[in-house]
Amino acid sequence: MDLGLQGRRAIVCAASKGLGRACAAALAREGVAVTITARTAEVLERTAAELRTATGAEITAVPGDITTEEGRAAALAACPDPDILVNNAGGPPAGDFREWSREDWIRALDANMLTPIALIRAVVDGMIERKFGRIVNITSASVKSPIPNLGMSNGARAGLTGFVGGLARQVARHNVTINNLLPGPFLTDRLRSNSAQAAQKSGRSLDEEIAERAKSTPAGRVGDPAEFGEACAFLCAASSGFIVGQNLLLDGGGFNATMG
Repeated sequence: MDLGLQGRRAIVCAASKGLGRACAAALAREGVAVTITARTAEVLERTAAELRTATGAEITAVPGDITTEEGRAAALAACPDPDILVNNAGGPPAGDFREWSREDWIRALDANMLTPIALIRAVVDGMIERKFGRIVNITSASVKSPIPNLGMSNGARAGLTGFVGGLARQVARHNVTINNLLPGPFLTDRLRSNSAQAAQKSGRSLDEEIAERAKSTPAGRVGDPAEFGEACAFLCAASSGFIVGQNLLLDGGGFNATMG
C-alpha cells in the first residue's frame, strides 16, 4: 500500500531505539526524509546509518535532549518545515506519589506534556499554510487504563491527551491531523529493563518474566516494535486525513471495553 508520503519530511523524537526507531524506519521505507533525535549521539548515529542502509532514505541525526529548548531548536534547525512530527520521550520513573517532589513532577510534565506541545506549536502553522500535516504523539495505554505505580506518567500523558483533543479539531480543516498512539507492552529496552527488575523480585529469569507479561494480553504475546511503526506510518498517510483526535490503542487487546 502506497501511503502517499514520498518526498515528505519528518521529525521523529527519541528515535535511536525502541518505538521511536520503529516509527522512523516505517516512514523512511515510505520515502520520507527523516530527522531523528535522541540524547546519546553514538547510538543515534549508528541508528541513522542503519536506517540509511536499510531504506535508502535521507536520515539526519540530531543529538540532543528534546525536552530542552536547545534540543528542540537543534531538531527544528535541521528540519524547519516538517510535514510529519512524531512526538516521543521516555516515561518518568515508577514509584509512590508520596515520595515525588515538585521537581519530579515538573520533569515529567516537561517530557511528556509540555515538550510535545512546544513542538506542535513550532510546526503546526507551517503545516496549516502548506495544507498538509500529520502529528502523532506516542503516549501510553495508561491514558486509557491508569497504571497505579506510574502516577507521573498517567498525569502528564493524560494532560497532553486533553490538550490534543481540543487542538486536533481546530486544525483538521486544513488537512492537519493530530492523533495519539497508545502502546501497551512492546519488546523494547524499557520493557526488558522493567522485566529484569521484576525478575529479581520474583526469582524468575528475564525470559520467564517477559513470557509472564505476555500472558496478560489476549494476543498472548508482547508487541513487535515494527508493528507499532507501521501503525504510525498509517496515521501519517496522505489518505488518513479523516482520522482526527483519536487515541489508537496497541495493547494486544489488554484494555477490556466494548467501546474504546
